[in-house]
Amino acid sequence: MNTRARIIVIGIAVTFLLYAVYEKHYNISIYILGLIGYFIWSHYREGTVFLATQAFHKQDYEKTKALLSEIKDPDKLRKRRRNYYEFMMGNVALKEERVDDAEYHFQLASRLPWKRDAEKGFVLINLANISLRKRNYDRVPVYIELANKLKLTERQKAIIEKIEKELNKQT
Repeated sequence: MNTRARIIVIGIAVTFLLYAVYEKHYNISIYILGLIGYFIWSHYREGTVFLATQAFHKQDYEKTKALLSEIKDPDKLRKRRRNYYEFMMGNVALKEERVDDAEYHFQLASRLPWKRDAEKGFVLINLANISLRKRNYDRVPVYIELANKLKLTERQKAIIEKIEKELNKQT
């Protein structure tokens, strides 16, 4: 849910809560309070990352950026949400040619836990690519070595080979 939808649902729930208290249905009031509490909790801990992920997979980067901008304090997100937040912010920054911002977000994403090795592999590949682009040739082998320790897809291995070839041309 985005922020606006959460506010609407909370407003409706408050209306039902007031009615339940007025009619002295205290047990229902407790459930409604729990629902309101969950929506407030999910706003801070989940944010709009899931919706942004869906837009990101459709390659709608403007919508992804708009949904991620609704998150005011990414430090409060759960770790399993924060990693995707940083990954998508890094990709959006790359699309907008803000290489330093992209590197910052990918660095943060590389330090967070990932469910699958392939996901973290994309982060490390992006960091290697950015380092190559910025001519930080000493960092590239480090990122490649870290990525090679993970279970990567064939596509990722092919990308790493291209990066290694480009690195060999430059050095």
